[in-house]
Amino acid sequence: MTKIKVAVHKFSSCDGCQLAFINMGEDLLTLAELVDIRHFAEAGMLDENAQVDIAFVEGSISTPTELARIKTIRENSRYLISIGACATSGGIQALRNLHTTNTWVEAIYAQPSYIETLDKVSAISEHVRVDFELWGCPVSSEQIIATLRGLLLGVTPKHSSEKVCMECKRAGNICTLVTQQIACLGPVTHAGCGAICPRMGRDCYACYGPANDANTAALSNRFAGFGLLPKQIAARFALFNNNHPLFKNIAHAVEEKKS
Repeated sequence: MTKIKVAVHKFSSCDGCQLAFINMGEDLLTLAELVDIRHFAEAGMLDENAQVDIAFVEGSISTPTELARIKTIRENSRYLISIGACATSGGIQALRNLHTTNTWVEAIYAQPSYIETLDKVSAISEHVRVDFELWGCPVSSEQIIATLRGLLLGVTPKHSSEKVCMECKRAGNICTLVTQQIACLGPVTHAGCGAICPRMGRDCYACYGPANDANTAALSNRFAGFGLLPKQIAARFALFNNNHPLFKNIAHAVEEKKS
């Protein structure tokens, strides 16, 4: 029986989501027996232009070279799955979209004319069709395994639509928003991380992206009730998924309230 061919590609990112594969441990060895991994530079397999059934893509699009590469990868793949905050919304590097890119380049590099970059950092889905998205900063090994298992069985992968607050309730975590009046983003964040930060008594930073029905306006009003200034509230949404419309738009709206 012909094995399903898989590739793992990297764009502008920290490689953290690729580690979700490496961190599988023995499960990665089992996976290698079930599929044919054609390209995965992190693990030593190099064949970037291979025709594959499933292409996992980490990272955002920030250079002309990356823009050309992602189009080629889309053409060479049956399914394209973006993994992590960088690939799904632009990630931390999308913060440079808030200012003029040339200003950043000139401030950092001695010879800015040698730097080739796009004016904006963007998610994979803004340039090519994406079949599935796995949110997280980083994604977990469990997400990767569940997605691959579904595709190997011919079943469309499904992911929970719950918010982090539901994970907190099941785990019996004390709510930092209610009890400590900390600006926690759990009420507007997609579940999947296991509520790691609230479990340690910290507020949620929305690593797993905005939930489908996130009421960011109501939450920002709640933060204002805690005494946070508009700039502070906007900063709360300008984190890992700052470029997602739900977070970007509310951050702009809050900032405009100052005038």
